[in-house]
Amino acid sequence: MTPNRPGLSRRLLLGAAAGATLTAATAAGTGAAYGTSRPAGTTMPPGTTGPADGDWPTEFPLPDGWLPEGITIGSRPYAYMGSRAHGAILRADLRTGALRVLRAGALGRASIGLKLDRDDLLYVAGGAGGTASVIDARTGDLVATHRLTPPAGHFINDTALLGRDAWFTDSNEAVLYAVPRGRSGEVRALPLTGDWVQTPHVYNANGIVDTPDGRGVIVVSSIPGRLYHVDVRTGHATEIALRGAADVLNGDGLARVGHTLYVVRNRDNLVAVFRLDRAMRTATLHHTVTDPRFDVPTTAARHGNRLYLVNARFTSPQKPDTTFNAVAVPL
Repeated sequence: MTPNRPGLSRRLLLGAAAGATLTAATAAGTGAAYGTSRPAGTTMPPGTTGPADGDWPTEFPLPDGWLPEGITIGSRPYAYMGSRAHGAILRADLRTGALRVLRAGALGRASIGLKLDRDDLLYVAGGAGGTASVIDARTGDLVATHRLTPPAGHFINDTALLGRDAWFTDSNEAVLYAVPRGRSGEVRALPLTGDWVQTPHVYNANGIVDTPDGRGVIVVSSIPGRLYHVDVRTGHATEIALRGAADVLNGDGLARVGHTLYVVRNRDNLVAVFRLDRAMRTATLHHTVTDPRFDVPTTAARHGNRLYLVNARFTSPQKPDTTFNAVAVPL
């Protein structure tokens, strides 16, 4: 993400703390609004079956002032979305659109990127607070908080699950952090070397996803817009050569299905879809996805044959009465 600094209000904090079930208006039948630039004769990525039922909503109105950034979905039809305003976690039922505050917010907290593990643990990047949190996705209880950086000068932005660790990016420093998956273990810092270029005074490492072979991670550097394949044993970063695109400027969240990589380019209001080669040395632009409902989308998560995205609306006022939503588009 590339955040604005929002103001906080007592009303917004109390609204998140209430924890009441919210019912979102559904937006059935909006598929005609999708805009996908796709070469003729192309097919869906492998493993993208269901939901086949067109009755599932494709838009999810979120609480006013929520300030969403991250979204994650597991094997079940529930999306989890964090808040930059107060760190609360929202759960959405993808079948009905019903919303529930899973974990209440508090002054000084933020939930940026997040990922759901197989054991129903959520790993949450804490942004400028410099922390990584582990939350029980069934109860909303805090399982652990890990201090990754000093609480100033850093921005813990996104996370990916790989092997025994959850890997976190720091947008202000050339380093990844490995947090053990589970309830205990030692945090490790991994400096980025090799081709990695750290540009001062801008957001660098942002979205992160595991590689198809499960041996490394792919990291997007938002400015100037590059993709890197990182060896998590050594920290060596190899720039991935782009074919069909000059860059991935404003690259934010990443999602992957097989060798298909989805790069959310937030302020460009599009998702760039690349095909990775087996060695992960090149990424060839396959098509782009746009939608009139995109309003600075930041991150994406896949469920079935859909990609779900949250609109952070960074170019709009970030106030307690600002409206926000999440949307779904076909893969």
